[in-house]
Amino acid sequence: MRTLQIQNVNLAFGEREILKDVGFTMSERTRSALAGANGSGKSTLLKAISGLMKPDSATISITRGARISYLPQSDIVLPEKSVYEAAEEGYRRFESILEEMKTLEEKTASGTREAMAAAEKLSGYHEMLTESGYYERRSRIESILFGLGFRKEDLERPAREFSGGYQMRIALSRILLEDPDFLFLDEPTNYLDIEALVWLEEYLKAFDGGLMVVSHDQGFLDDMVTEVYELFNGKLTRYAGNYSDYLAKREEEIKEIEKAYRKQQSEIEKTEAFIERFRYKATKSRQVQSRIKALDKMEMIEIPQHLRKLSFSFPPAPHSGNDVLVVENLSKSYGAQQIYRDFSFLVRKGERLAITGRNGAGKSTLLRMLAGTDHDYTGTIRDGAGVKKAYFAQDTENTLTDTNTVLEEAESLADTKDIPDIRNLLGAFLFSDDDVFKKVSVLSGGEKSRLALLKILLHPSNLLLLDEPTNHLDINAKDMLEKAIGSYGGTVVFVSHDRHFIKNLATRILYLSEDGPEFFDGDYSYFEYKIAEKEKKLAEESHRKTSVKEAREDKAVLSREAANQRRNRLKSLERSAEELMKKLDGLNTQLNEINKEISLPENYSDAVKITKLMREKEVLEAAIAETENKWLETTEEAEKCRE
Repeated sequence: MRTLQIQNVNLAFGEREILKDVGFTMSERTRSALAGANGSGKSTLLKAISGLMKPDSATISITRGARISYLPQSDIVLPEKSVYEAAEEGYRRFESILEEMKTLEEKTASGTREAMAAAEKLSGYHEMLTESGYYERRSRIESILFGLGFRKEDLERPAREFSGGYQMRIALSRILLEDPDFLFLDEPTNYLDIEALVWLEEYLKAFDGGLMVVSHDQGFLDDMVTEVYELFNGKLTRYAGNYSDYLAKREEEIKEIEKAYRKQQSEIEKTEAFIERFRYKATKSRQVQSRIKALDKMEMIEIPQHLRKLSFSFPPAPHSGNDVLVVENLSKSYGAQQIYRDFSFLVRKGERLAITGRNGAGKSTLLRMLAGTDHDYTGTIRDGAGVKKAYFAQDTENTLTDTNTVLEEAESLADTKDIPDIRNLLGAFLFSDDDVFKKVSVLSGGEKSRLALLKILLHPSNLLLLDEPTNHLDINAKDMLEKAIGSYGGTVVFVSHDRHFIKNLATRILYLSEDGPEFFDGDYSYFEYKIAEKEKKLAEESHRKTSVKEAREDKAVLSREAANQRRNRLKSLERSAEELMKKLDGLNTQLNEINKEISLPENYSDAVKITKLMREKEVLEAAIAETENKWLETTEEAEKCRE
């Protein structure tokens, strides 16, 4: 069994210890999640294991010949190649073998004594490449790229033409094609639409190596993992079960931690009060110093940031009519591309309509039209009586004021009664401590998006239009948003690829695909089943087309590489057959000589000699039989190469 053992991983940045004696073991059956707050060191640990970052110390033991692959969550650099060629780099592990095979082919053509050994080694390499699927790699590369949402016409386009999200998919395809023994994935579900996510999940379930994944998609983790490692204060702790099991166990622990925390804070308060009261009394100086030292030595109890219970509620939703949105005969095109044609539907009060589907299917376009920011369409979109909209777009951060601090920007829209709680709300959206005093101008794209979402949620409305609201939130913040929407008194239309979020909120699902819009009412499990069936059908159809295509190919249309490989293999086999025939002739000559000696009358009376001759004959006959079998096998394989 292949194993990977990590021990004593330590890493510090200045005085801050990121990893403290971290260790764990993986096997080919491992399915792990790595959890922890943003900035806790999860990505750092994966980079250290993968050799992309040098820790201060570490002991890493891996089964001989086993390989590790790692997908980072950012800083992807793709080569100046097409999408197909960039993905094909997953087969670079064979480069040294292919180079050696060229040398061996030259040796087999030399006619020297080394030719036979070179031919045998070359044959072994061909067999290994065949078993690895190298010669059929195009079919597999296309299968993975199609599963991740690329189309046939995308394969020859330059990889760098694509958006950052699709470049991440190309990088993911390359990692999967490496066929590692241990796979580390850092936020692999970012930028995946629901179809690609379903495909990836099924692929990883069939993966026969060890897996460790970092993800903010709770549904993905629940379906994939059987254990969770939590990284907190540099230490790693293991929890058996999936992510929901981990949260339940951790919640019980947090209750005990909170209890101990309150007790410790009470002790600290009493100690500080004693110190302050008797600091300047000489008779109490010894006791004061003793308590000061005790405070200095006290190990402070902390509650993990990513597990703190966060809460938020929307402002009360103003009253609206029962028909919140009426869409009639909606048509929308981008040039020759028809996005919607005569599309009609109704959104009723209190509904939670989730819009999902492949990237590029028109989800964000539909939300912009519903929000009234895109008027380039035909048909009718009508708001119901008393409807007040709040719209969160993926580029809403452009509406922020750069000169404001984070705190000022949040307070600018809050009711007076909410201002005391703004700091807590900002913490829930991952702005803590001095982060709230940062200028908006210096925030990252993700930070601006979170701040814009918070502002939208503070605005009183009865219709929320949300485009990927969970994109830059961790699981705890997602949970807070999910609960807030669940108790919201208004209507929600949201675009999302987060299955856990959709499953727990949606009362109806609008699925957009090449086949047109399709509504699913109620049970998300039924919708997921239908999507999985569709993906399975598409995969089978793709496989069928590929099989038909391959069956029709003949020698004249084989790729140059495949033709060369077959030609070189044929030459090698022909040389081997010729060598075997020479060997067979020599053995038969020796056998004839032995038979002549056996037939001599003078040898019959010599028992020792006749016994020796008979043994030599048996050895020669066995060698002849073995050589004949090898010659037959070689000539049969050569005939197949000529077909």
